[in-house]
Amino acid sequence: LHLSAVKLAELHSDLKIQEKDELSWKKLKAEGLDEDGEKEAKLRRNLNVIMTKYGMNGKKDSQLADTNYIKDGTESDTLDDPRLEKLWSKAKTSGKFSDEELDKLWREFKHHKEKIHEYNILLETVSRTEDIHKNVINPSEENLVKEEILHNKHRELKEKLRSINQGFERLRKVSHQGYDTSSEFEEPRVIDLWDMAKSANFTEKELESFREELKHFEAKIEKHHHYQKQLEISHEKLKHVEGTGDKDHLNRNKEKYAMLQEKTKELGYKVKKHLQDLSSRISQGLQHNEL
Repeated sequence: LHLSAVKLAELHSDLKIQEKDELSWKKLKAEGLDEDGEKEAKLRRNLNVIMTKYGMNGKKDSQLADTNYIKDGTESDTLDDPRLEKLWSKAKTSGKFSDEELDKLWREFKHHKEKIHEYNILLETVSRTEDIHKNVINPSEENLVKEEILHNKHRELKEKLRSINQGFERLRKVSHQGYDTSSEFEEPRVIDLWDMAKSANFTEKELESFREELKHFEAKIEKHHHYQKQLEISHEKLKHVEGTGDKDHLNRNKEKYAMLQEKTKELGYKVKKHLQDLSSRISQGLQHNEL
């Protein structure tokens, strides 16, 4: 796969979550609690997202961007969207951003690209389900259940599209005006969650509690970013030391690399699991709005 050290750690975290979700689904299925197959379909979609994200779906150039936005002065990946490419080009030549801010902005662009990937996969799944549903001649109780599944998927599509539109508008604003120093959050995933939370059916007290939890979540993400950077540095050092023939130095670097790799995997898993939980709570609040 030719993945970087950070991408390998992220892949491990994603697969660990997928494995845990599949084990939970198997227990539900054994108890007859997934009769409509919706949870199984969601697991397949999640796996498809992982395979697309890390270039394991058999398609060339399908991987998302590497961790660092610059390699030898050039971007390490394309954004697959002319509007995004234009915004990014304007932002990096505007002189409004420091190197650190450009790094942060590139993460926002990558995050937006990933959201579009996920939306397209879900859209394809819904289209296939609708085609199958249209070919059914005799309505039955089972088909009524499938109609409910389709309704839920359309709602999920609507939420994802709203998030994409909000995200693009934010990227457009930041790319033209630079970062607002008074902004409450900096991490793209946290900004998304906060924007969605403000639209959900939360009381003021619940929203304030959610705000505090998002602050803790953002700190957890920043810690993960720190270890990702340290892992990349350690990986480069290890490659350098391997060429020197100094066994003691090599062993010390291998130990440090292994420690950083495990810590990065562990933090990555915790961040992604926390993100799942927060997203689920917001989704429930948004569904409550529609009732």
